[in-house]
Amino acid sequence: MSNINKIVPVIAVLLLFTFNLVSAEPYRIDTTGAHASINFKIKHLGYSWLTGRFNTFAGTFNFDENKPENSKVSITVKTASIDTAHALRDRHLRGAKYLNVNKYPEANFVTTSYKPVSKTSGVLQGNFQLHGVTRPVSMTINEVGAGKDPWGGFRRGYETSFKIRLHDYGIKHDLGQASEELELTIYLEGIQDPSFSEILNQK
Repeated sequence: MSNINKIVPVIAVLLLFTFNLVSAEPYRIDTTGAHASINFKIKHLGYSWLTGRFNTFAGTFNFDENKPENSKVSITVKTASIDTAHALRDRHLRGAKYLNVNKYPEANFVTTSYKPVSKTSGVLQGNFQLHGVTRPVSMTINEVGAGKDPWGGFRRGYETSFKIRLHDYGIKHDLGQASEELELTIYLEGIQDPSFSEILNQK
């Protein structure tokens, strides 16, 4: 076989690899610019909603426009960053009865599958770990928008929400029947960043 015949298949493989990296579109979640948030709400005694957020988290996602079913998300949350705008309550929530942040300093979510429903929405499934317990969760995720930013980058934004039962994650302190379920709402804006390709492919 001539040298040119040997080189052509190598070039083809490199081009295919490069195309896959481009089409995979790895993104870094923009927490530095505060363009992402993780919020929650839970009923207080069944009379009203108690709302809060986690201030410190980081993550990446991968959107593959050619094969959206290959899209991935990975998020890690610092549980001690819980913020309900009430310092005393936040100290209680960080304690052993609730999040026990000294023993379980992080919560995280990692994708197991994504099923597109349309060009801008789909069903995301994954493993959610909280309070040392990992359980599968499912949520509908919607694209808010995508496009170039004023600084020469490219961004995508999504929103989703899902509910969990606190007892399922080993948080046994009785808050009453009306407060057994917590709803998490997540808003993500990602900046396209090819340097995250290797990280995402390891998830």
